[in-house]
Amino acid sequence: MDQGNTAFILICAALVLLMTPGLAFFYGGLVKAKSVISMMMLSFGALGLIGVLWVLYGYAIAFPSTAEGTIQAPWTIDWNELGLASLLEAGDGAYPPLAFVAFQATFAILTVALVSGAIADRAKFGSWMIFALLWATIVYFPVASWVFNFGLAEDGSFAYGGWITMGLQEWFGAGAIDFAGGTAVHINAGAAALALALVLGKRLGFQKGVHVPHNPPFVLLGAGLLWFGWFGFNAGSELAADGVAALAFVNTIAAPAAALLAWLVVEKFKDGKPTSVGAASGAVAGLVAITPACASVTPFFAIVLGLIAGAVCALAIELKYKWGFDDSLDVVGIHLVGGLIGTLYIGFFATDVGLFMGGGATQLLVQAIAAFAVMIYSFVLAYVIGFAIEKTIGFRVKNEDEVAGIDTVVHGEEGYVLEGARA
Repeated sequence: MDQGNTAFILICAALVLLMTPGLAFFYGGLVKAKSVISMMMLSFGALGLIGVLWVLYGYAIAFPSTAEGTIQAPWTIDWNELGLASLLEAGDGAYPPLAFVAFQATFAILTVALVSGAIADRAKFGSWMIFALLWATIVYFPVASWVFNFGLAEDGSFAYGGWITMGLQEWFGAGAIDFAGGTAVHINAGAAALALALVLGKRLGFQKGVHVPHNPPFVLLGAGLLWFGWFGFNAGSELAADGVAALAFVNTIAAPAAALLAWLVVEKFKDGKPTSVGAASGAVAGLVAITPACASVTPFFAIVLGLIAGAVCALAIELKYKWGFDDSLDVVGIHLVGGLIGTLYIGFFATDVGLFMGGGATQLLVQAIAAFAVMIYSFVLAYVIGFAIEKTIGFRVKNEDEVAGIDTVVHGEEGYVLEGARA
């Protein structure tokens, strides 16, 4: 066993887990003061629920144990063998499989939590938890298998894998590149967020300028925690402390930094003032875009990607006002659009295989197939699940509860109580 790689993966898993509380702060600062507890609880609820589901059956679905891709019954997983006995057979550079189980668990948790930003200020907590359970089971776990599941033959070559990687490789001669989750995480969550925004409808009084962030410092804190955890997200996806991880690490600095600047420039020209929320949002947009490409582009092209993502996402968040859907916290404008940009960008600028980097159009084609397949699959099933919940037990709170603030109605708490007075 390589203790260095093992420590690296476990530390990266802890970093990615921190991203979910970071997301709670990011989202919590963006909503109104009377629903900050509710917003943050959607993330923490996902943390608890998906953490349990991953051990019960999520890992078994996402990472089938046979080359034929047959899902392993959860009760047949020998956790002792994964964690302990495997150490006896591990060769140089190897790590205990349970380290990988832990690392991928944090991805599942974060992806589900991301979706919640589209339904801020108006969702029932219990209904959200039911949605999270169903969506994770029939959407995220299978999509994670499409993208992240692979197996190695004795000679070290790929023996089997998900259709987005190995399947497209067999059909087109090139598999889609998604190093850390542009499709499985960001496009997946962004498409589901759009579906839920349509199911729940607009917040009361929805129009530009009405719903403003109540706590920008929370937003900046959350963005900082997200950026910090994202180094584990991207570099950790190499599953080894090597040169590829170092490249992913540098690109995770360069792209979001460039996106932050690009967002502020667009904001200055569009609205007259660069804002702290814009800076935080720009950084997240750059992080989203570099996620699938972090090991496939040079730092220079990571900066170019960041500039494109920051500028385009800053404009994309305005679409909800033009098209009439209430994506409360811009999950669609940042994660869906940013994920699409980063995934397709690989087809143009990935080292050696991109259209402009000595490759042909094949890589761009398979990137597009992967991106739009995940987007359509996630949107359709998220809409069906959300619609079914809304029509049965109800997904949205009553109008009067939304006006009063859902923190006290749903959780019996308030975010701010100063000097014994009710906020």
